[in-house]
Amino acid sequence: MAFVTSRSLPQIGSEPQEREDAARNRGLLLDAATRLVAERGVDAVTMEAVASRAGVGKGTVFRRFGSRSGLMESLLDHAERELQHGFMFGPPPLGPGADPVDRLVAFGLARIAIVEVQGDVQRAAEHSWEFRFAAPARTLSLRHITRLLREAGVDGDLELISASLYATLDAALLLHQIRNQSMSITRIEKGWTDLVHRVARNG
Repeated sequence: MAFVTSRSLPQIGSEPQEREDAARNRGLLLDAATRLVAERGVDAVTMEAVASRAGVGKGTVFRRFGSRSGLMESLLDHAERELQHGFMFGPPPLGPGADPVDRLVAFGLARIAIVEVQGDVQRAAEHSWEFRFAAPARTLSLRHITRLLREAGVDGDLELISASLYATLDAALLLHQIRNQSMSITRIEKGWTDLVHRVARNG
């Protein structure tokens, strides 16, 4: 199965081989940007701040990403690739080998865990609504949910059920629940787990 990102649908290994030093710099920059989002929020993530946190020159950041918007899009792709690698190849319960219901619960918990990066960065990347719902990464996630529901023996319109489940993991919604409705991450995690078990039980 291929990794998919916000830009394309590449097959694993199809991208040009990145120089070792360039790949290392890219990883340092994305890790630095991720930490800054978690610590200060996305609005505080400037090209200068990322360069300083990663210990490289500002020019390196601009050469790698072109602009702040390009950095935000790459950060989204980075988060998606990490999650995709987890549910396709990682250890159970997120990865193969666990009960499908347990895997579905783990998938949602993994999405909730990266909500700050996904939500704020998605806004900063200035994606259109059309792009948001047609994004290849979203399509892959929906297919993953549908497959797990089928393996769990859930009946009905699995495509629609999958979309409904995934909607509860929408980053903008989760951020609203956390920041505006004062819901704790623990409460949201328990709610997701309960929802998955209810759907599986009634399927």
